[in-house]
Amino acid sequence: MAEQFHFILADDDVDDRFFFEKAIKKLHLPTKFSFAEDGVELMEFLNANIHKLPDVVFLDLNMPRKNGAECLLEIKQNPAFKDMVVIIYSTSQHNDVADVLYDNGAHYYIRKPDYYTLEKVLQHVLTLLIEKKLGRPQRDKFVLMLKAA
Repeated sequence: MAEQFHFILADDDVDDRFFFEKAIKKLHLPTKFSFAEDGVELMEFLNANIHKLPDVVFLDLNMPRKNGAECLLEIKQNPAFKDMVVIIYSTSQHNDVADVLYDNGAHYYIRKPDYYTLEKVLQHVLTLLIEKKLGRPQRDKFVLMLKAA
């Protein structure tokens, strides 16, 4: 059996979680999807699953209780989590914010796309995982922009 990849999405928007999960299921590859409704729930999940961490964490920036930027810092400062792939997944996109997120260790910054582009983005991320090429890019390639087919 092929390796199963585990994605977790931390996002307080139920519609965004629904479409994200739907897009993952369309990949037709062995994947597991988990979600957290906010940053506090995400960090509780990671701490409870420290020996079986997800392959990729997708973080919305604007969440209640603990936002994505706070989670990113907490993840990257924790020796158990610091090597995890963290992808910012947000509606906002400001270069100054992207600079800070990049400096704090995020792997990519994806502006929340339409559903069809989301499928393409997730396929791209999964391909990079399979090929073991999901390292941190140079800053000029940090904002991942894929156009709809």
